[in-house]
Amino acid sequence: MSQLKERYKTEIIPRLVKSGGYRNVMQVPRLDKVVLNVGMGEATQNAKALEAAERDLATISGQHPVTTRARRSIAAFRLRSGMPVGLKVTLRGERMYDFLDKLVNAALPRMREFQGVPRNSFDGRGNYTLGVKEQVIFPEIDYDKIDKARGLEVSIITTAETDDEARNLLEALGVPFEKD
Repeated sequence: MSQLKERYKTEIIPRLVKSGGYRNVMQVPRLDKVVLNVGMGEATQNAKALEAAERDLATISGQHPVTTRARRSIAAFRLRSGMPVGLKVTLRGERMYDFLDKLVNAALPRMREFQGVPRNSFDGRGNYTLGVKEQVIFPEIDYDKIDKARGLEVSIITTAETDDEARNLLEALGVPFEKD
């Protein structure tokens, strides 16, 4: 079992039950999934870029990414329905906890001038989305082997019903929010 998952079960749940006023352990918010998304507008012209991003995302997540395709045609962007426009990976279970542990303890501290992640990136339903400007902050990505610095979006989906519950859960899990 992942260290973060073990800590969640032994330390974080009892602390949240006490501080959140939950009557039952099952009411405590928990992580549902983590979704990694890379938008690839350049994939319409350059198929090699999609392959390179797929390799990087698979290395970061430990799971093979799924290609997302355009739903509609947009003439201004030279985009037709069905063309590849991005990649995504959905992590659950052990891989989710391992990725979150790596993100919080290894990747985020490697960002230049890191002051914490924004507090206002919640969606109103207890889910949090974080944008990462470069994939090279992850330790397993070799800077010499990438063709281009690409950003990715990390969405953390929780069972929390409010943003405050989700913020308390993520702070307990070690997500470094910026100071007010």
